[in-house]
Order: sequence, then C-alpha cells, then structure tokens
Amino acid sequence: MAKKMHDTPMLDQLESGPWPSFVTGLKRLAKDNDMMVDLMGQLETSYRTRKGYWKGGTVGVVGYGGGVIPRFTELHDENKKPLFPAASEFHTLRIMPPAGMHYDTATLRKFCDIWEKYGSGLIAFHGQSGDIMFQGCTTDNVQPAFDELNEMGFDLGGAGPAVRTGMSCVGAARCEQSCANEQKIHRTLVNAFLDDMHRPALPYKMKFKVSGCANDCMNSIHRADFSVIGTWRDEMKIDQNEVKTFIADKGRKYVVDNVISRCPTNALSLNDDDTLDVDNKGCVRCMHCLNVMNKALSPGDDKGVSILIGGKRTLKIGDLMGTVIVPFMKMESDEDYEKIEALAGEVIDFFAENALEHERTGEMIERIGLVNFLEGIGLDVEPNMIASPRSNSYVRMDGWDEEAQKWFERKAQA
Repeated sequence: MAKKMHDTPMLDQLESGPWPSFVTGLKRLAKDNDMMVDLMGQLETSYRTRKGYWKGGTVGVVGYGGGVIPRFTELHDENKKPLFPAASEFHTLRIMPPAGMHYDTATLRKFCDIWEKYGSGLIAFHGQSGDIMFQGCTTDNVQPAFDELNEMGFDLGGAGPAVRTGMSCVGAARCEQSCANEQKIHRTLVNAFLDDMHRPALPYKMKFKVSGCANDCMNSIHRADFSVIGTWRDEMKIDQNEVKTFIADKGRKYVVDNVISRCPTNALSLNDDDTLDVDNKGCVRCMHCLNVMNKALSPGDDKGVSILIGGKRTLKIGDLMGTVIVPFMKMESDEDYEKIEALAGEVIDFFAENALEHERTGEMIERIGLVNFLEGIGLDVEPNMIASPRSNSYVRMDGWDEEAQKWFERKAQA
C-alpha cells in the first residue's frame, strides 16, 4: 500500500494558475509510488523554508566517470534518520538522445517501463543539457537501470568538467531551411570525443550544438562552446510568383511592415510590379524574411556551415554569444567531416591546457584574447571574425594596404 500523501499547501498553489503544472504530474506518479510521495514532502519543505536540501556525492556506473547526478537528502530528524526516507536518494541518469531527437513510440514505452522498474517514473525530455533526464533512482538501482538502457543502444551523457551531450535540431528531416546534415555533424563530433565525455578531465564543461540554419533552434550561439550553424554563401532563391501570391493574400502594407522594413541590413526592396529584390551582399542570413515568406524565399544552393566558439550562460563574466571563427565551411565530403573533427580537437586540447578551473571557453578567450586563441588552434585572423564594428570614426590607416595584401595572398594560397 502506498504511503499517504504529505500535506503540500504551497505545491497545491502551483496548480491554481491557468497553466499546466509539474505538480499535477508528480501527484499522478505519487498515487502508487512512495519515492514520489516523499519527494513532494521534501519539495514542499524547500518551498516553505526557501532552502534546498540536496547534497551531492559519488555515484556512477562501472567504467564511467560521469553521467549520473547524485542527490542525497539533507533533511534528517534528531536521530539522523531521513525525514523523507523513500526519497533520501534521488539520483538522475543523463542519457544521450538520438541525433535530432527522433524516437518511435516503442522506444518511449520501453523507457517508461525501465524507469518504473528501477526509478521514480519521472522522465524529462529533455534537460537543458539536451539529455533525457531519468530522475529519481536509488544508488543500488543506478547500475541495473543503466545496463537495460544500454542494452537498448543508449549511453550516458556528460556531466561535470567534461564534453557534454551534443544537441542537433530535427533539421532536414522536417525543415526546409536546413543547410547541412545536422545529425551527421552531431554524431561525428560526439563520437570523436566520447572519452572526454565519459571520463571528465577538462577545466569545465564543453558543449557541442548543431543547428541547420541561423534560426538556431538549438540555441547553440548562446549556449554552446562549439556552435555549428548551417548557412549558404550564394544568392537566396526567390520564387517571384509566390512573392506575388503572398502580397495578394496579405497586402503590400503587411509585406512592407513585416518583411521589408524588418530586414536588419535593408537588403530587401519591393518593386512596383510586386517582385522582390535582394541585395545578397548585404544579407546577413538572419532568416526573418525566409520564415515569413517560406514559400517564396529559400536558402541558396551553395550550402555549408559557420562555426562559432564561446557561447555560454551566466557564470564568471555574464552571458556570451559565440564568436565566428570559421565563416563558411562546406560539409559534403568525408574530408570535410574530418576537418571539422580536427578543428574541434584543436579547440578541446587548447581549452584543456589553457583554461582556468571552472572557466568556459568563451571566458578563456575573453581573458587571453581572440588572437592568441586563434593562433593556438592554428587559424588565421579574418575580417569576418570581428566581434563588433569600431565605434570610433578616427582610425589609423598606415600599413593598411600592406596588411590587406598579405591577407589576400593567404586566401589565394588557401
């Protein structure tokens, strides 16, 4: 017989609003699950006291140095017994999802069966790291739960100071904006550095994220140390008949207000005959016009990727967006994939040797300078790598022509 539910007045409040609440899901699981009953008791205590009561520890599976997030309760009575014993151990297994996060229902049902057998039944698709989060497991059940998940073909993701689980968008499987094989890039990078994921030995975390276009559905520019963004370098494709159909349906004012005037570089112009002109040299591939007029406009044919380094959320020096280090790279041949793998290896090696403890790649670059970082990974400086345009109208031009000529010569040799 399941334990009686604890009184949870503060958690109940989270169900009173107009939006779905995670508390409803916890209560559903708690009907015949003592671990979830006690989890809600501990959570209610945290809401009431405004304190967290979980501590870490060392829990893992054989042969791995990470991938399990240990959580032990700190709520005990005067005899040092847990106040909520069924949830006194509530570990999380981070499991890598398939590239592009493609599943069939049989796989999802098997996941649920395994976690009802070994864990709390609580699964999150997906955590901020991109992992499938199997939440709520005792120490004794961590290894057998992993063994069954591993038999299905799934592996632990990253945790701690290591390469983390990679992420890629659904891409060409469902999206007409895709400019690269997101899943192949994803698997190439993760497979190459799997040892750095399972055996943490870096100063801090290192994330790969792959988005097939500049819509960046994986939020890689903001969140990934190594961000891969699909793009194109020839002219945007225009179906003028679809442009006219769109204007006839929405009206010229709508198109001017919502497409033309919202181009960040004024690269779009509407002609009197309701055709569209694009200044492709001025286009920065922001994707807005393609998103709004997705039948009329589409990416060009000369597709590839841009690579950015150093995106991260708040920590030592606040949020950082990735900095472009490779403006364009074709991703067609085996040699192209070997090239991106080699570049990622250079970045990881330089990060491992030069970053401070608990310092992300972007913070390291801010500290040592982008020029030193590029020199360390063997890339030449290019004008496209500029972080922000100069704001001072007075600039020294002596030696400009000579340096520009050197740059053109390097490009010609490449």
